[in-house]
Amino acid sequence: MGERLKIANTTDVAPGKVRSIEVAGKRLALCNVDGQFYLIDDVCTHDGGPLDQGELFGYEIECPRHGARFDVRTGRVRRLPAILPIRTYPVTVQDDEVLVDTDALT
Repeated sequence: MGERLKIANTTDVAPGKVRSIEVAGKRLALCNVDGQFYLIDDVCTHDGGPLDQGELFGYEIECPRHGARFDVRTGRVRRLPAILPIRTYPVTVQDDEVLVDTDALT
């Protein structure tokens, strides 16, 4: 297990919202679904669009460009036109901090 790195405070991302962050040179999106946090690549696998600009529909994030949807828990494609999943990263919440294991980012 690597170092745990703080990427946000729990108050930085309201429920039902997404925030783009950069960690270890990667553009990621932190999603808050009813107080549960999920970290995903901030790039749609269909056309490279920024997922943080999309909307959350429960556990699904929709790409604003062409409507592809992904499950923020697993990265699985939930709606075309994307066919490849996005990468997800495990996070933990300690007190009011959202943390990611640096080993997961490699």
